[in-house]
Amino acid sequence: MTHELRSAHLQIHLCVLLWGITAILGKLISLDALPLVWWRMLIVVVVLALLPRVWRGLVRLDRKQVAGYSLIGALVALHWLTFYGAVKLANASVAATCIALAPAFTAIVEPWLARRPFRPRELALGVAVLPGVALVVGGVPDGMRLGVAVGAASALLVALFGSLNKRMAGRADPLTVTALELGAGTVLLTLIAPLLPLLMPALASELWVIPDLRDTGLLLLLSIVCTLLPFALCLVALRQLSAYTMQLVTNLEPVYAIILAMILLGEQRELTPAFYAGVAMILAVVFYDPARSALQRLRQA
Repeated sequence: MTHELRSAHLQIHLCVLLWGITAILGKLISLDALPLVWWRMLIVVVVLALLPRVWRGLVRLDRKQVAGYSLIGALVALHWLTFYGAVKLANASVAATCIALAPAFTAIVEPWLARRPFRPRELALGVAVLPGVALVVGGVPDGMRLGVAVGAASALLVALFGSLNKRMAGRADPLTVTALELGAGTVLLTLIAPLLPLLMPALASELWVIPDLRDTGLLLLLSIVCTLLPFALCLVALRQLSAYTMQLVTNLEPVYAIILAMILLGEQRELTPAFYAGVAMILAVVFYDPARSALQRLRQA
């Protein structure tokens, strides 16, 4: 393995570790999910707005691209809202486990959104995670069940915006796209905040909340260290890594998040062995397909 490839592997694992920390920070920040996500997105947008490269990229976009990336940004905002909603309604481990359902949802929605043929094997992947989901639901206290449902909705939103991102990948500068998507997401949350008591009562809260000094520090950590930094590292690592390797490592995010939640938050005391058995089943299904593909490639080599 070359030095460049070894560095790329380390960078992408650092990215996934930082993404795993976002669930922990969501639990530590005292703000409700709505203002938490709003501040996270706004901080990233403000930082990116300081870069001339972003403004030059915005000028080059046509109306169709602006509309497409804005739609994706709206889905990202709703994903983060439901993800941190799951963290608040349950805990970081539950929210991270629900995100592991995203590949199963992607197997169902991506053929439709990416306009590619449907593959029955991918539907089987989605069905195979259901026993694990049943164990996860049965392994959490009754008061956390709503958090599981909200977390599953978050995973579905990952599948939706991830599939749309694939359709529009490579059409514009990545930093410009990030600024536009998160800017659109910030606007969406501002607009729907008064409607949340009717649309999603469990996630409704006051939007205009000024964080205290502790929450401000954690929000800056979440926005810059756990959002912008891994984004930049990911761009560098992708120059050396295949999309397959990227997908395989990204699947480790729930693993990192659950381990960190056990170490830092002691969440294993809130959950039963059935929950962790369900997590193991879901992750086994998620890793099965990439592992099978890797074996096939080795045999053909």
